[in-house]
Amino acid sequence: MTYTLAELAARVGGEVEGDGAVRLERVRPLEDAGPGDVAFYSNRKYRHAFEVTKASAVIVGRDEKASPGRNLLRAGDAYLAFAKVSTLFHPPLQAMPEIAPEAAVHPTAKVHPSAQVMALACVGPGVEVGARTILHPGVVLEAGSRVGDDCVLYPNTVVREGCLVGNRCILQPGCVVGSDGFGFAFDMAGEEGSGPRHYKVPQSGIAVVEDDVELGANTCVDRATLGRTVVGRGAKVDNLVQIAHNVQVGPLCLLAGQTGIAGSTRLGMGVVCGGQVGIIGHLDIGDGAKFAAQSGVLGDVPPGEVYAGYPAEPVAEWRRNSVHARRLHELVKRVRQLERDLEKLKEGK
Repeated sequence: MTYTLAELAARVGGEVEGDGAVRLERVRPLEDAGPGDVAFYSNRKYRHAFEVTKASAVIVGRDEKASPGRNLLRAGDAYLAFAKVSTLFHPPLQAMPEIAPEAAVHPTAKVHPSAQVMALACVGPGVEVGARTILHPGVVLEAGSRVGDDCVLYPNTVVREGCLVGNRCILQPGCVVGSDGFGFAFDMAGEEGSGPRHYKVPQSGIAVVEDDVELGANTCVDRATLGRTVVGRGAKVDNLVQIAHNVQVGPLCLLAGQTGIAGSTRLGMGVVCGGQVGIIGHLDIGDGAKFAAQSGVLGDVPPGEVYAGYPAEPVAEWRRNSVHARRLHELVKRVRQLERDLEKLKEGK
C-alpha cells in the first residue's frame, strides 16, 4: 500500500510543500527513515533528527521552519495528521466472520454473523456480540453481558455477567470489566461467635463501558455495589488502571497508567490524570480538571483546575512549595543559627 504525498495531504486536510508526487510506503521515526518513508516532527528535542533525516517526506506544523528543498506535509495539528497518516498505513483489524471450532459459544448466545470468535474464547448464556466484533483467544463473556459493534477484545479479556460494552471499543489483553468492587462490612462477632471478620457486601450492580472507549492491558473496571459503574463515551484508559465500584468516568477522560480511582467518585468530561494519580472515594472532579503524575487527590476539584502533588493542590501553589521544600535543609540550618544567636543575646543581658 503506497500513497503520494499529495494523496496523504488530501486525506488529512494538509498542504504539500515540495514534490507532491513522491511515493510513500511506510511511516518511520525521523532517525530511521529513508527513501519511501514519511516521518513526523513536532517536538523541538528532535530538531537535529529532523534536519538530518533521510525521509522522503515529513509531517510538520503549518508554521514550522524547514530547510529549502524538503518535502513536507504541513497541517494545523501535526500530531493529529500523523495519527491519521499512520492509520492509513496500519489500518485496524477487520473481522473474519467465523466462530472457531475450539470456541465455546452457549446455544442461547447471539453472535452477529459478521463477528469473529477465535479459538478458546468463551461466550456464555444470553450474551450478545455485535457486528464485526473480534474476540481473541481466551476472551470470556459471562452470562447476560453484551458487546457492541466493531469492538476488539484482545486475549484474556473478561466481561463479567450482565456488564455492557458499547460500540467501537478496544479492550487490551487481560482487561476485566465487572470485577467485584472492594466492599466489606466489619463484623466483630462473626457467625456463631467465631470472631471478627470482614463480611463481603454483594456487588450486585454492573459496569458499563460506553462507545469509543479503549481500556488498557490489565485494567479493571469494578461492577457497582448497586447501580452502575460507568466509563463514559470516548474515554481512553491506559494499562494497569483501577476504576472502583460506582465510579463515573466522564466522556473523553484520559487516565494514564497506574491511576487508581476509589469508589463513588465522579469525574466530569475531559478530566486528565497523569501516571499513578490516586483519587479517594466520593469526590466530585469538575470537567476538564488535570492532575500531574503521582498526584494524591483528597478533595473535590473545580472544573478546569490543574493540580499536582500530595495532597494535591493547585499547580502554582505546588510549584512554590516544591521550591521551598528543596531548600528545607538550608532553612533549618538558618533557623538553628538564629536560635543560637538569640541565646547569645539573652546571655549578654
